[in-house]
Amino acid sequence: MNGEGKPFLVVRTDYDERDGQFSPDGKWIAYESDESGRFEIYIQPFPGPGAKLPVSTNGGAQVRWSRDGKELFFIGLDERMMAVPIKLPSAGQAIEVGTPVALFPTRVAGGAVNVQRQQYVVSPDGQRFLINTVREEPGASRITVILNLKSKS
Repeated sequence: MNGEGKPFLVVRTDYDERDGQFSPDGKWIAYESDESGRFEIYIQPFPGPGAKLPVSTNGGAQVRWSRDGKELFFIGLDERMMAVPIKLPSAGQAIEVGTPVALFPTRVAGGAVNVQRQQYVVSPDGQRFLINTVREEPGASRITVILNLKSKS
């Protein structure tokens, strides 16, 4: 912030809006909201004016922009990594939001929605992901607790 910058409200509702992410050009903000009864991904112009647009269709969390602003990534409520093509507007045009496409399943630590921090990052080319995952174990190990053990001495 430089000198004259003052905080201002971006989204104000009775719902839980979180994890706002600015587009690379700084003109759009993507975020998640539970306004529909489950978390979904939305985008809206920043700083405004303009209405929010839905991005996800079956729930979503942890939204991220691609470096070039042509794609949004998020984790679906079924824990699949999703990608949505975005066509940012040029003069006089409207933004175009494509259809979400599943990329691959994830095993996000803590679940996609229940964690208050991002669980992945996207490489600059949008082709690789570093994800905090739950370690997969082939079988549960047992713990045996013995109470009142008496020695045979």
